[in-house]
This record gives sequence, C-alpha cells and structure tokens, in this order.
Amino acid sequence: MSRPNVIIYRDRLLPPSETFVRAQGEALQGFTPYYTGSTIVQGLPLPRERTLLVNRGGLLGKVSEVSHKLWGFTPILTQQVRKLNPVLVHAHFGTDGIRALPLARNLQVPLLVTFHGFDATVKDEYARRSFYGHRVYLRHREALKHESQLFIAVSEFIKGKLLEQGFPLDKLMVHYIGVDTGVFQTDPSVRREPIVLFVGRLVEKKGCEYLIRAMSKVQAVIPEAKLVVIGDGPLRPTLEQLARKTLRRYQFLGVQPAENIRTWMNRSRVFSVPSITAASGDAEGFGIVVAEAQAMGLPVVSFSTGGIPEAVADCSTGFLVAERNWEEVASCILHLLTNEVLWQQFSQQGQRRVQTSFNLQKQTEVLEEIYKQVLTEKRSV
Repeated sequence: MSRPNVIIYRDRLLPPSETFVRAQGEALQGFTPYYTGSTIVQGLPLPRERTLLVNRGGLLGKVSEVSHKLWGFTPILTQQVRKLNPVLVHAHFGTDGIRALPLARNLQVPLLVTFHGFDATVKDEYARRSFYGHRVYLRHREALKHESQLFIAVSEFIKGKLLEQGFPLDKLMVHYIGVDTGVFQTDPSVRREPIVLFVGRLVEKKGCEYLIRAMSKVQAVIPEAKLVVIGDGPLRPTLEQLARKTLRRYQFLGVQPAENIRTWMNRSRVFSVPSITAASGDAEGFGIVVAEAQAMGLPVVSFSTGGIPEAVADCSTGFLVAERNWEEVASCILHLLTNEVLWQQFSQQGQRRVQTSFNLQKQTEVLEEIYKQVLTEKRSV
C-alpha cells in the first residue's frame, strides 16, 4: 500500500544549519515527504526525485521565484505538486508558512507550520526593518493565523511567544523534533580531550563572545584546554580577533559536514553554545544541537535562556547559568573538566534523557499521529 504524500516546505532548500528539517522528513514512516521551496542553496543534499523548486534556473526560473514571493503565483509548481496528490503541506518557520499558504489554498489541503525561533521571538519593530520575507510575514500574519490548521512550536517557550502574538490556543501545540540516536551516539574507544566545543552560526544570539571570554579564565587554570568553534556567520572576524587577543589554544573550523561535527562531539569533554536574547528579541527556540551533543554523551554548559532549559536538565545533564554571566560559565566548564565522577554522571544522564524525551523515531511517530488527527478533522468538516 502506497504511503500518502506530504509537502515539506522550506523556501531555501536547505541551509547547512537546518539538519532538523531533513532529519524529521526522512524519519517519516507512514508518509512520503516531498521537499518544496523557491530555490536550492549550497548546503544539505536532498533526494532529487523528491525535491520540487519554483526556480529551476535560467531567466524563467528567476521570474517564477519573483512571482512566487510577490504574489504567491506559482502555476508550474502547483501543477507539479497537484500530480502528487499530497494530503497536507508542512512549512518550517512562520515566514515560510506565508510562502506555503497560497500552495495549500490551491491544493485545498491543510497547512501546518512549525515555528523554530526567530520567527516567534523577533520583535515586530525589528522585523519591519528585517529581510523582505519577514516583512511580508508581518503583513500576512493574521491570514496565517486564520487559515492554517495547526501551529507547531518546538518548545513551550516558543508556544508562549506565539500566544503573546495572538495565535489561537486551540491551534497551538508543542512538539520536540528529536535526535537520531542511531547516528548521534558516543564511541567509547575514542579518548576524550580537554576540548570545549561550540557549534552554531556566528551571530549575536549564539553568544560565542561570552564563551571566548569564559575560556580565557578556563585556560588560566588549565592551559591545555582548547576551544573549537564550528560554524560561520557575520561575527566570525570579530570573534577570531577576540580569540587571538585572549586565548592560548583555539580553532575556528567554519561550516563542517555532519560527520565531522559528530567526531568533534565524540572527542570533546564539554559542549557550550551560551545563547542569549539578542537586541532584536531573537532567542533560542530549543537548541536541537544541544540535544545532539547530549546524545553523544557530551555535558552542556549554557545560559538559561529561551528554550534551552527544556533541552538541558540543569545540574543533571549540564549546567545552566544566568544569561551573560560568562564568569559562571567558566566555573562550570572548569568543574566538568576537573571532576571525572561528575562528568561521567552528566554524560550518562544526558544520553538517557535524549533517548527518553528527544528520540527522533519516537518523536516522528508522534508527528505522524498529529498529521492523522489533522486529516481526520478535515474529513469531518
């Protein structure tokens, strides 16, 4: 028996930092995912036979993309998608919910939208000065609230932010995406080194500056301790300059393939992405990479901000401290680098917690039940 098709919508398919979109889609067992968006970007590979684009290159592709973004007019894409007879459209990020709304209307299928972070946390006054898609989102947000069947928040924190913006409670639910624990698992034959690992975009929200400052204090006590930064972004030159001035041992590796990130997670002893609330209001929705690190047996040190307290059990799988208190981050890192018994406890408890609460297979089964419920409600109307 063939599985019903679902459209996974992401405007840009697919940035390197959005492994969670692909992981969730490919974990579906009762539905077949087709990835749909405006254009392809250099990043994560997707199955070509299940990837549909508005802009397939050339002048016509560019014109089609402009038409899609300005007016939601995509006759060729709509025709292609209609042939798949999809049962629903699932858009990732609120901004892309707006892009996907005309497609769901034309197909007359339910639209589900997952909110991940900035799309729910950035203040409206900043969003109005932000990129074009965010401004369009603000103009059409009320239509999205009315016409979408369900809004999925990646954490209770994000759900609270959506409620503050007037999203209807009866259309809101929390669902943790989950981590593939068959892929993210520790290799006990690899020796752990005194490495503190950061993985994330080098932007204000991720708080890498505070980790660099903390590591200067750590290295004053443990000179062999090393900071490894994986990721890229506009703040990289400034952060590298700060590291040159304050640290003995560090590496900036830029964007890395997923297998390299797992290798570093397996070598390191502490994981730290001390996210903050940016001036724009942008805050961490959940921090899937934090859950991935714990699945690898890597204790976490971070600020207690956004959805991070839902991903990390304080004093059990890691330490959470007050936002921007980098001195306390340093103290917690030192504690984990010097206390082997505590490190082992946190490492084991982190792995168990991810298996129990954030297992991708289990969480995707929950998502499929959500899909089925939405489809049942549609048929009963």
